[in-house]
Amino acid sequence: MIVLEEVYVVMHKQIEVVTRSNSRPQDIVLRTGVFYLHSIFKKLSPIRSKEDIMRHLFDDFNEHISNRLEKVNKLKEEGINPYPYHYEREHTISEITTLDSTYKIAGRVMLSRNMGKSCFLNLRDHSGEIQVYLNQKKVSAVIMANLEVGDIIGITGELFETKTGEMTIRATSLEILTKSIRPLPDKHKGLQDPEAKVRHRSLDMVMNPSVRDKLVKRANGMAAIRSFMSERGYLEMDTPVVDMSYGGGEAQPFVTTVNALSSEAFLSVSPELYLKRYIVGGIDRVYTFSRSFRNEGIDKTHYPEFTLFECYQSYADYNDMMDLMEHLYEHTFMTVNGTTKAVINEVEVDFKTPWKRVKMLDMVEEVFNINLESMSDDMLRELCERTIEDTVPNHSRGELIYELFEAECEHRIVDPTFIIDYPYETSPLCKKHRDNENLIERFEPFVVGIELGNAYSELNDPIRQRELLYDQAEALRGGLDTASPMDEVFTKAIDIGMPPTGGLGIGIDRLMMFLTDSAHIKEVIGFPMVKR
Repeated sequence: MIVLEEVYVVMHKQIEVVTRSNSRPQDIVLRTGVFYLHSIFKKLSPIRSKEDIMRHLFDDFNEHISNRLEKVNKLKEEGINPYPYHYEREHTISEITTLDSTYKIAGRVMLSRNMGKSCFLNLRDHSGEIQVYLNQKKVSAVIMANLEVGDIIGITGELFETKTGEMTIRATSLEILTKSIRPLPDKHKGLQDPEAKVRHRSLDMVMNPSVRDKLVKRANGMAAIRSFMSERGYLEMDTPVVDMSYGGGEAQPFVTTVNALSSEAFLSVSPELYLKRYIVGGIDRVYTFSRSFRNEGIDKTHYPEFTLFECYQSYADYNDMMDLMEHLYEHTFMTVNGTTKAVINEVEVDFKTPWKRVKMLDMVEEVFNINLESMSDDMLRELCERTIEDTVPNHSRGELIYELFEAECEHRIVDPTFIIDYPYETSPLCKKHRDNENLIERFEPFVVGIELGNAYSELNDPIRQRELLYDQAEALRGGLDTASPMDEVFTKAIDIGMPPTGGLGIGIDRLMMFLTDSAHIKEVIGFPMVKR
């Protein structure tokens, strides 16, 4: 009776919460009742031992974890705190250089060779690894008996050279800083399962320093970009991640709900529209690193959640953005790697400036051995149908040219190259070319067939902007799920007046792939999604 009354009270409170949300009350009340019945009966059932408690806490409790927990308890029984608050480390392992000098270091035990009253350890920190010699004459026998691979310890001792010539720290004191209760994989075999490497990325970093080093290099690369932009007078600005609308990129968005507003919302597809609003507001040079989300496929160079760098500069055009992009890449590679050369898909490339500039129409004509000016729309469509399996029937002339480029030209590009002057139908946010109204002042840089970014001489004609965004909204209403809705707040900002502006977007994850010699985009993302 008491149990049923408790469930009734909980469910009644949940109903009050549900009535203030958009969820179906009957669904949530049912789930809540089952959950609380389950949790209450678990409380009432007798737990017979500490092992039973552990099995409730761990989904994979085993004898290895049990043995390590016993050692935690033994340390506590001896008055040793296996999880102290602080340790005053004075040196990193890379700073250990002088024989007979005393060092105070900390790190994780990666290997242990026990020899009774003494043992050798391999200790690793973020800067390197060193051998440590322990002896019960200097170090507590209790600590030595309960020390295991994976534990984090603090060591004070002198540097000496063993008979085999290995630099070693002779410990004069040892402190347990964190007792690991989960054993590490074999040091020599490492973590082999590909799914486990992604799901348990922290463990992968512990076992494979190269995994950690790539993520450190990524952070250094982003710091180099920030320094580069700051030196050129750009300000890093914030843009929303969750918003009531979306735009700035052709992509299917992630949809969510803001409960406090009882409103549908979207994860950011691109920061473009907000950065342009900063430009309208009088901040002449802006950039951001945006977490962007596009509900699309996953492959070696695409991921639904990614880091997008975008910048905008008043009184500039796409020529200025080309200069900025190639120098940004050159600066980042030189700062982090000390060279502008990289190996991508087993091909060596050089990001040293200047990069090639090639007009899209010229490349299409060269690859297909055609003259676009002499070809009618029907002839062009026939060429596309012969070349591309799924040609869209109602595509315009410019869109057909773009299809040909994507199908047969992109993959032929090896060295860093700006493909410039796109057909005007390919973007609603770009100015028409000043010398050819059938083109727009847009470029995309490519290397080894991989797109690196996108840039425009930005459209600032308010009427033309409204017309193009209206067409996008119509396409969305017509069923094109990668089109964007009309953003009246943005268009009203453009109505106020945006100066001539150059804009640039760079896929940071791809840049980091090249910087770290990574074959897959997941290698440079700290914690990729794993299906549960």
